[in-house]
Amino acid sequence: MQLTRDLRNKRFWSGLAIHGLAALGIFSVSLSLFDLFAPNTLGKFDMPETLILPAMALVYAIWKSWPYPVEQQYSSPDTRVKLVTGDLFDQNANLVIGMSDFFDVDTPHIIAENSVQGQLLSRIYRHDVSALSSDLNVALASKAPIEVGVTKPGNSTRYALGTVATIRRSRTHYFCVAYTNMDENNNVSTSIGILWEALERLWDEVRSRSNGDPVAAPIIGLGQSGMSTVLPIQDAIRFLILSFIFASRRQRVCEELIIVIRPQDERRINMLEVQDFLQSLKKS
Repeated sequence: MQLTRDLRNKRFWSGLAIHGLAALGIFSVSLSLFDLFAPNTLGKFDMPETLILPAMALVYAIWKSWPYPVEQQYSSPDTRVKLVTGDLFDQNANLVIGMSDFFDVDTPHIIAENSVQGQLLSRIYRHDVSALSSDLNVALASKAPIEVGVTKPGNSTRYALGTVATIRRSRTHYFCVAYTNMDENNNVSTSIGILWEALERLWDEVRSRSNGDPVAAPIIGLGQSGMSTVLPIQDAIRFLILSFIFASRRQRVCEELIIVIRPQDERRINMLEVQDFLQSLKKS
């Protein structure tokens, strides 16, 4: 459970101690002044006076440190970012789908069945490879390929990294963004620079095609791209948030970014730290 995990987090307890001690000092001065101008009033409370201050400080500290849902509303830009644990395809939002620069879709020999891309094929297209390939080809018709006739299993046409093929199906936009380079053996790789540029182009596409509706994204770079050693999961979340906020400050991207965490990854994430990070991005 997320709540019990956060309550075991030392960040919660250190925050509780800091807020508690700060409140104790402020309340001590305040109640001393109150008692000076209204003597004997505190004695009317049904508890020893020595317990009033600690009780008030504890309540305040718990209120300030309690692990609320991890989300933040921003006024400049007018948008919101939140983290949820669950299934990407259950979100009531447009979805971000990471792909390679060949936009291969065939599973399991080229694309892993349990990947987000593999789930797009199985859950949205009911394993209909030709239908998904057809929709991608239509979406890519206006994009100029950088290589044609590459000898490799699967697709043979390569597009520039950062290319976004947008599919609309059942009133949902699927923003298929190429952020990994695939070699002739169908091994994929990427880099921080490529990933940042791909996200910038993704937000441009979301801005122009989503009509401001929320977009949900997985944590980018955790799959076969090899980025997990360079960009651990906590940093990957911050990277995704920063990219979205910077793009939104230039021009609003959409109403809300929902970062969807797989249940098996949740225990690896310090949610209280992410909550503090989101708050730190609010412009004064």
